[in-house]
Amino acid sequence: MAYRRTPAVQARLDAQAGSIVRAAMAVLSRDGYAGLSMAAVAAEAGVATGTVYKTFSGKAELVTAVFREVVTREVAAVAAAGDSDSARLGDTPAVTDSAEGPKSARERVTAAVETFAGRALKNPKLAYVLLAEPVDTAVDAERLRFRRAFAEIYETAIADGVASGQLPPQDPRTSATALVGAIGEVLVGPLAEQLESESVVPELVAFALRALGVPQE
Repeated sequence: MAYRRTPAVQARLDAQAGSIVRAAMAVLSRDGYAGLSMAAVAAEAGVATGTVYKTFSGKAELVTAVFREVVTREVAAVAAAGDSDSARLGDTPAVTDSAEGPKSARERVTAAVETFAGRALKNPKLAYVLLAEPVDTAVDAERLRFRRAFAEIYETAIADGVASGQLPPQDPRTSATALVGAIGEVLVGPLAEQLESESVVPELVAFALRALGVPQE
């Protein structure tokens, strides 16, 4: 009979895997992809290197797990900011006052760009890993899914804007994909050099609005 893990054993293994992923995230945030090793993650997590290898086959699988966790969190934050009914101000999503009505296309795009870029610049080393640092092929595949997930957020806002007449006719998917690529390219420099520039986010917002044809106020 094949051995079946008990719920208690599985819960312990899941907790251990979560702890290792969080440790890997900390190492990536400090040292980047090039500086991450299974030994460094083990030291950060307070476990033996062999324990890390028992949980993840190697660096690529471990970083892929980190990508999935971080991207899920970041996509949720940007989606909430760019949602038509979320709060107009701040990073914390909330229900918009019914008297104000849903967000305009301008507000949705602005909120999504500000949230994405602002959060990236707060953790530049990890954001650089997510966006541009040379990685293994398996991790790069996750990066493509990461970019597509963000593009879908913009695509929805753009499609709604076109349908409502707030944006000129355009292909929402093409515009959204181009916008995500442009934002990522602009951020690469500041993230790689860990530069703090107050103009980066406002300039990105202005570019996005121009690129989509949002009428100037």
